[in-house]
Amino acid sequence: MSSFEPIPSDFYGYENALTDREKQLIVELRAFLEAEVRPIMNDLWSKAEFFPRSIVKGLADLGLFGQPWEETRQFENSAVFRGWVALELARVDASVATLVGMQNGLVMGSIAVAGSPEQRAEWLPKLASAELLGAFGLTEPLSGSDTAQGLQTVATRDGDNWVINGAKRWIGNGSISDVTIIWARDAEDNQVKGFIVPTSTPGYSATRIENKQALRIVQNADIVLENVVVSEANRLQGSKSFRETAAVLRLTRAEVAWAAVGNSIGAYEAAVKYAGERIQFGKPIGGHQLIQELLAKSLGNITSSIGLVTRVSQMLDEGVQRDEHSALAKEFATSRMRETVAWCRELFGGNGIVMDYGVIKYFADAEAIYSYEGTREMNTLIVGRAITGKAAFV
Repeated sequence: MSSFEPIPSDFYGYENALTDREKQLIVELRAFLEAEVRPIMNDLWSKAEFFPRSIVKGLADLGLFGQPWEETRQFENSAVFRGWVALELARVDASVATLVGMQNGLVMGSIAVAGSPEQRAEWLPKLASAELLGAFGLTEPLSGSDTAQGLQTVATRDGDNWVINGAKRWIGNGSISDVTIIWARDAEDNQVKGFIVPTSTPGYSATRIENKQALRIVQNADIVLENVVVSEANRLQGSKSFRETAAVLRLTRAEVAWAAVGNSIGAYEAAVKYAGERIQFGKPIGGHQLIQELLAKSLGNITSSIGLVTRVSQMLDEGVQRDEHSALAKEFATSRMRETVAWCRELFGGNGIVMDYGVIKYFADAEAIYSYEGTREMNTLIVGRAITGKAAFV
């Protein structure tokens, strides 16, 4: 195995607990990110341009798009390992972590959770190889936190087909995907069901959302569905209600928490480097007490968050993770991330607001991670319901 060491910001060495095979992939991933992603990410972020397709293919060749699923994984691996992958991705760039999270978790996860064996066999390998790029169409212009009750996109059965009408918003990869998982309410029974929709289908249109100032590399889109005809064969055969949608989100929410820690680490690593280089009052600013306080507080947030996300992923492996467990991980890790990136940007002074030093990208991207896959408020209420036994959503 190539040389493996935990990153310095893994202060307690949690990453040492991975298996040798898992560590080997982490080493390969770090090499790929440093060679292919880090040199171009700031430029792509500034221009709001998506990664070259070679980056997507490179991630697929590493096996990152198929690790959770029996049909596509290269080796047996743990949810903790997949969390570390999300962290390692985000510490370089949160957009690449979001890309992997969407393709591997939300898109492939929808098919793995709610698809038939035949659908899994047909679609998962194509997505794992990056032959197809996917998107996950749940959020709507008028339905976000209340998706379980407020979903307005409607699917109407017509013989062996379904006719879908509605709109989606904030759909990552939505303007460049080959297929999109569309969640729609069945006109007959009012239950939410999932559909695999090729984006070339007549009536499907996607428009990139412009002027986005977080996760600028990710191509979010508004999607309009006007009498989009989808065959019954492309309905996720196991999707009978919002329960299946929630099961997909439960699997991915913890990995978003891991990505939040990675984004914190990216800002922290930039701050540590700058603290050793920037000279003020005749010495590096890292030798000043208040700078050390910012770094120590940041490392405390990172370390406590690693402990939390490690345990919630262990619970997933053990089959005991519930909604409130992943909700607490997402709420806590993203809240601590928001503090950490602010402290790290503060350390740079005025230099912290220009892309030359990179920290502003982590600062801005934190706002998107903080909000998607469950806001802080919604995750807090999920945990609050578990504590008190009383729902306080409305």
